[in-house]
Amino acid sequence: MAIDAHQALLLFLFLLLTWLLMKTRIFKKQNKNRPPSPPKLPFIGNLHQLGSLPHQSLWQLSKKYGPVMHLQLGKMPTVVISSAEAAKEVLKTHDLDSCSRPPLQGARRLTYNYQDIAFSPYGEYWREIRKICVVKLFSVKRVQSYESIREEEITNMINSISHHALSSPSSPVDLTEKLFALTASFIFRMAFGTSFEGSDFNHNKFNEVVHAAEATMGSFSAAEIFPFVGWIVDWLSGLNQKREKVFHELDGFFQRVVDEHLNPRRTKPQQEDIIDVLLKIIKEQSGFGAAMLTEKNIKAVLLNMFLGGVDTSAITVIWAMAELAKKPSVMKKAQEEETFRLHPAGPLLLPRESISQFKVNGYEIQPKTLIQVNVWGIGRDPKIWSDPEEFIPERFVDSPIDVKGQHFELLPFGSGRRICPGIYMGTRTVEHGLANLLYNFDWELPSGMKEEDINMEESTGLSLSLSKKTPLKLVSKKHLFA
Repeated sequence: MAIDAHQALLLFLFLLLTWLLMKTRIFKKQNKNRPPSPPKLPFIGNLHQLGSLPHQSLWQLSKKYGPVMHLQLGKMPTVVISSAEAAKEVLKTHDLDSCSRPPLQGARRLTYNYQDIAFSPYGEYWREIRKICVVKLFSVKRVQSYESIREEEITNMINSISHHALSSPSSPVDLTEKLFALTASFIFRMAFGTSFEGSDFNHNKFNEVVHAAEATMGSFSAAEIFPFVGWIVDWLSGLNQKREKVFHELDGFFQRVVDEHLNPRRTKPQQEDIIDVLLKIIKEQSGFGAAMLTEKNIKAVLLNMFLGGVDTSAITVIWAMAELAKKPSVMKKAQEEETFRLHPAGPLLLPRESISQFKVNGYEIQPKTLIQVNVWGIGRDPKIWSDPEEFIPERFVDSPIDVKGQHFELLPFGSGRRICPGIYMGTRTVEHGLANLLYNFDWELPSGMKEEDINMEESTGLSLSLSKKTPLKLVSKKHLFA
């Protein structure tokens, strides 16, 4: 039986109304037990409530809306975790439910379409590439094999500071510059088998590119937050051009060092470097399932090493020395864990994306939700820490709390399936660097400066790491016994 236009219109409206009612019912069901949320604005959601230091803004909001808080960043649903208990639920109890990564454009471009460890979505490829890195690159045996390189680079730094102390006794040492040069030199030699000095990147250029890459990886693009129209903002702001510039600078550098390693006339060093290891796996291509490696995979892993290895170790020691300079009486009691608590190099763990629905603190978390764990905030939680803003290294004496991912009060390296695979290498570098600075020198403030004059502000803006805003400059006095 044929129907006329009027009946067709009524049928269409009936079906449309039915569909809208079903969607509304599903929406209400999904949001019935959603975590508390600050008031939102149309279109932008809660974006206006993120300040220049997002981890601090989120911490302040969590004090009002709770340790499990929902934010709407444009079209991107986000849950912020700000307590040890909630972090344990996400990273341990529901680790498998929340262990993927959101598809962020900066990460996609710089990692050759998620061919790395850190930003690769959860799945067979990620499991295989992580296995390669854990077994072949970051094992205790492998890290210990680079011990002589680390000691040489630390000795070079100590000798440089000693020379400065003798030639200019009252002139301060730029510890920020020294420590970034130390960690960059170590990573260069370990990864490439070559010295940082004399490479294609000079010191300033290298830091500039690394920090630009971190900013690109750590920030959202307008296209992710505002689908269909955000790309216009990204184009007008120059974000896409900046991203491409950073990518081509790093890609060109990585490709040159890979080509050098493939040169049959290359003189191989005694110590096998990371590129040698990865090229050997490519040649053999056995035992690693889905991760059939190419040069792009190597370059993506190298990117992770640079962003995860250079900045984080240097930043941690810089903050430790700054805190100690403010409290000379506790300088000899220093332990690196206290710095990891107050100044985690990454204030927010790399964002996770939920795979399936689960509950945290009784609240429903839907699939495809971006999850941020605010380790900076957890490290300042007065429910966990007495005098949480105070630097008290001795609080960890005889304490079972460590940084290995099993104590959710202290998570500088994350936890669960997505814990940083380079944790042993990172802690060794921090321990050795800080111990040598404290063993070889007494450190004083520049003439006329008081402890309260030390600038402890954090660098602003979205980034993977949390740098000190101003360089740390202290006067070194050589120990007689060192």
